[in-house]
Amino acid sequence: MAPHPYDQISDEELRLIVKLVKDAYPSEKPSFIQLDRLDPPKNVMLQYLSAEKQGVSPPMIPRRAYAYFYINQVFHKALVNLTYKHIICDVKLPEGVVGPLVADDVIVVEDLATNHPICRAEIEKLCLPDNIHVVCDPWIYGTDDPNEKRLLIQCYMYLANKNHPESNHYSLPLKYSPVFDGLTKEFVRMDYLPSGADEAVINETTAWDEYPLVEYHPDLNGCTKLRDVKPLIVSQPEGVSFTVDNHKIEWQDWTFYVVPNSREGAVIYDIHFKGRSVIYRLSLSEMTVPYGDPRGPFHRKQAFDLGDCGFGVNGNTLGLGCECLGVIKYFDNRRVSTAGDVEIIPNTVCMHEQDAGILYKHVNYRTGHSVVARRREFVVQIIATVANYEYAVQYIFDQVGEIKISVRATGILSTMPIDRDVDVDYGTLVGPRVMAAFHQHLLSFRIDPAIDGHKNTVVYDDILRMEENTPLNPYNVGFYSKRSYVEKAGHIDQSPFTNRAYKIINENVINPTSKKPVGYKIVMPARQMIMASPESYNTKRAKFATEQIWVTKYEEDRLYAAGEFTNQSQKDTGIAEWANGVDNVRDTDNIVWCTLGFTHVPKPEDFPVMPVEMHEIGITPFSFFEKNPALDLPQATNKFNKSVLFEENERSKRSSTSSTCCKKASL
Repeated sequence: MAPHPYDQISDEELRLIVKLVKDAYPSEKPSFIQLDRLDPPKNVMLQYLSAEKQGVSPPMIPRRAYAYFYINQVFHKALVNLTYKHIICDVKLPEGVVGPLVADDVIVVEDLATNHPICRAEIEKLCLPDNIHVVCDPWIYGTDDPNEKRLLIQCYMYLANKNHPESNHYSLPLKYSPVFDGLTKEFVRMDYLPSGADEAVINETTAWDEYPLVEYHPDLNGCTKLRDVKPLIVSQPEGVSFTVDNHKIEWQDWTFYVVPNSREGAVIYDIHFKGRSVIYRLSLSEMTVPYGDPRGPFHRKQAFDLGDCGFGVNGNTLGLGCECLGVIKYFDNRRVSTAGDVEIIPNTVCMHEQDAGILYKHVNYRTGHSVVARRREFVVQIIATVANYEYAVQYIFDQVGEIKISVRATGILSTMPIDRDVDVDYGTLVGPRVMAAFHQHLLSFRIDPAIDGHKNTVVYDDILRMEENTPLNPYNVGFYSKRSYVEKAGHIDQSPFTNRAYKIINENVINPTSKKPVGYKIVMPARQMIMASPESYNTKRAKFATEQIWVTKYEEDRLYAAGEFTNQSQKDTGIAEWANGVDNVRDTDNIVWCTLGFTHVPKPEDFPVMPVEMHEIGITPFSFFEKNPALDLPQATNKFNKSVLFEENERSKRSSTSSTCCKKASL
């Protein structure tokens, strides 16, 4: 049977792409970087989905894929027709456009950073004891030179406990940093890192035993007595309330497709609630992490975690009973090695239900009777490790029609060496002679809305004071809502003091109750955007990070907020070009881009491993329904939920212990 157009790329399809590329270059050795399926053209896919819903034969849509690869250090992009098994086109990309980093190349550079003769000489200067060794943390090179065209990797060096593989090297950063060519693997130069408040390099002699490693792993962190945490079991004895048919999910009146991929981690397609269309495509589009340390070479620390390496190919293999609780459904992800071998990354996407407290409640004070329903959620989660940081991205569906995007940042701070008695106002001392620089996490989520159809409009509503001392407002207490329409592609300014609310509406469908267009509200607290100067490369490369909400016209293959190729890019080729102030975006097919930003000022409590910092976007119905759509939920009862009183639990526990003791005594 032919695969569904939304189906994840298969092992066989990946092997086909590899074979086609190798056949096209029989005398060369392609180095593969990233391969994955392409979305079907939207207009054709809408016909397919419509036919599916009507139970008639859908149109045949050829499956397509892209392939990034190098031939003799020349970067290529090919488009492949998977259905008819041929290469559609193969383009040599311009000089200076480089591909994402891949694990195979990074591993080679890690080895060179400790074994290249020049690097060995630096290590020998340290006179390390036998139990300490040098560890490399390869980093995205960033941008500061318009003439630099090579794919470079900056290596930050650390010390770790040689006797334990989980030792926290981030607590002992070193003061030298080799740079390698990521393709040829040639040594480029040695950077010596500043360790004072300015760019001065201070070669202070260090007695390493004076500065112990700050460890996080349970084997090493020194916590010999653990807290008494009793089991909290999530049980679903009658099974789950969701169904999975390949990639199609049905849960509590929601239907949608969850499809893992290499770059975005997972994409959610064709989202409907109670039979009504809400969103055509939802994904994390890009994330940039610029650092605020102005000293070279730290000024180049700006990662684009999706475009520079890929969220899906760096996805964690999730463990049952760890990241998700209850009855879990997993999806795998896939990547291809530089040689073209297909590798499975198991269990990178987890899906489950969770209780989320009260959904609604009211007590009639006249009768004392109450109604209460509990809120249950369906969670789609992917967690990626990109060097030191972990990002957990959750798409959460509830029973009242809301979609919540939750981002949790954890992992380990990226650290820099700092000399004795030095303090700076752009970083925090988190350990002995170790500093964590201020930085930002700016994530762009791409929403392709379909609010009761594909002709939508973005508006923003401000709450304003009424004019004072008028016949309508003689006591000066009135306030009202003023609506503004986004007519042309661009951004919307933040305005927290007018309670500005962003909404996506369908002007062609009127709610019978409110007499207003149906819509969904984007709930985003006002946040600080990118702090780098508008003239800096950091900002030029990430225009999306300058504003919280963008609206652009829909065009095929406009998927990535900063453009398709971000590694060592010099400008944003995404929103910077698409938010042009010219394209009409009212009452048409448009895209909404939400920048979820948080400025991270590290604190000692974030080290040696960071408790999660959580930020959210809400996509919630606003005049979409005629009344609360969750009135069809059963009322909460203990017959259903089976909770017990603390006292009863304690008596049961004592009785169980006593019974066990008696049994032992009688043996």
